[in-house]
Amino acid sequence: MAATWIKALHASNGKTIAQTLAARVGYAKNPDKTGDGELVSSYRCAWQSAEAEFLLSKQEYGKRRAKRRDWGARDVLAYHIRQSFKPGEVSPEEANAIGMELAMRFTKGRHALIVATHIDRAHVHNHIIFNSTSIDCTRKFRDFIRSGRAVRRISDLVCIEHGLSVIEETKPNNSKDYGEWLGDGKRQSWQGLLRRKIDETLPACDTFESFIEAMRAAGYEANTARKHITMKAPGQKKPTRLDTLKGRHAEQAIRERIAAQRAIHGGVGDGTEQKKPGKAAVAPAEGKLNLLIDIQAKIRQGMGAGFEHWAKVANLKEAAKTLMFLQDSGIASYDELERKAASASARFRELSGKIKAAGERQSEINYIQRQIGVYSKTRAVYAEYRESGYSKKHRAEHEADIMLHQAAKKAFDALGLQKLPTIKSLQAEYRQLACDKNKLYAEYRRAKDGMKNLATAKANAESILRMKPRPQDLGQSL
Repeated sequence: MAATWIKALHASNGKTIAQTLAARVGYAKNPDKTGDGELVSSYRCAWQSAEAEFLLSKQEYGKRRAKRRDWGARDVLAYHIRQSFKPGEVSPEEANAIGMELAMRFTKGRHALIVATHIDRAHVHNHIIFNSTSIDCTRKFRDFIRSGRAVRRISDLVCIEHGLSVIEETKPNNSKDYGEWLGDGKRQSWQGLLRRKIDETLPACDTFESFIEAMRAAGYEANTARKHITMKAPGQKKPTRLDTLKGRHAEQAIRERIAAQRAIHGGVGDGTEQKKPGKAAVAPAEGKLNLLIDIQAKIRQGMGAGFEHWAKVANLKEAAKTLMFLQDSGIASYDELERKAASASARFRELSGKIKAAGERQSEINYIQRQIGVYSKTRAVYAEYRESGYSKKHRAEHEADIMLHQAAKKAFDALGLQKLPTIKSLQAEYRQLACDKNKLYAEYRRAKDGMKNLATAKANAESILRMKPRPQDLGQSL
């Protein structure tokens, strides 16, 4: 599990933009806290000179906007996300990878950033700092209402994908709850303890009655005689009503979770397997295949007889469309369908990878061109600084230009450029990449449509034939 917050970083009073960025970014990548920099990752910047590259993009942004700005206290230089993990639940290396996934999904890859994992506390935590100016220097990140909630939801999703737990029913701006799950010695609330015990007990229960008995065996007093079921832990004075827990720990939610578990592992007594309830049903659209509706799952969710009749008719139509698609495609067996679906998926991934690689190279070319421009413009200032014996006074007078020049040199070293390419050659390569991408996109769209139809036909065939799909097949069908 991980707790998160996000805040905007403004220029500090009495400090320049360069000094403010150096102080904030410097704290995040402190070698004493990050294992001598081993736990620092970056995107579209060298983490060693991230503050200077942030500053460069802001200067470029000002030039493109064709106006001079005096940066004040209200201007946002960067955004800072903190992501803290429960002690012992994640390794520093995995925490850093999770932090990078969170940062990339939240910024959509449009902003340079660093992810620094600190290991100086009992709990491993990430400091994510991303530039407020976009990579192409044409816009700035605009904070939005409830951005903190968006960060938390993305963080929870990434944690679930990595097999970690998530925080349940936390209250915003409540430092006591944060301390409870962080393990700083503060006693957790009775409701929090009850939620945890429910999550521990529920997976082994196949009926609500067995759940009640399991809670009693765990030491809880369960009163089922009243209208609302209550639970009381040893040492607790007043019992807790299940309906006050809300969310997935309320009585009705617990019953639904048990029913869902039964549906996945097989109905009680009949040994049949059923699919996990999916998304709400959508009427089949003409011209494309749709997945068959899991009627039994929808009935369990409360759908009535009218829906059941409609769904049966819709499934018959969709099954007919699937059969016609297979006949038109010349597919006569399930094995052949499986091979073609796998081949279409592989071809789609290949094309997607080529387009992505071309786009990344175009971004890299833009980055190199900007660095070459900065290096040329600041070369004279840096030469004077070197001739002055690296004078502190000279550096203070030209701090921004010196930092930019050093950042450009580090960027060239990171890219392994022994000799700088010409701007003309970079522009020619960029145009060729754009031409290649345009040709690939037409085939990419056809491959995507074909892959979707084959994956849907395969899933429908498995449903009709009562076949249990394998995990890798489910991943290909998404």
